[in-house]
Amino acid sequence: MESQIPLPVQRALQKLGSDVSLARRRRHFSQASLAERMGASLSTVRRMEKGDARVPIHFFARALYVFGEIQALERLLDTANDDIGLLLMDEQLPKRVRSRPHGSGAL
Repeated sequence: MESQIPLPVQRALQKLGSDVSLARRRRHFSQASLAERMGASLSTVRRMEKGDARVPIHFFARALYVFGEIQALERLLDTANDDIGLLLMDEQLPKRVRSRPHGSGAL
């Protein structure tokens, strides 16, 4: 049984597909040309551009590479800028830090 894809996820995939299509057309690539450059089938490119959730992420990564935009994927969930994750970590910090006695052998 396939789980339902949340509407915000569907919308994001459709926008990503639309953006892939626009980037391809701005570069004057046909769908077939993009498919060849990516090492994918024409039907995969068509499904990507429709926002099909069954297209594996590595095809989107390949498209970004072909477009010269692979850095966008590298920055997608940059942990140094993960405000929620950093906030959660900060909540776990101790309120006080006590120094250890000198005779414990700790530096």
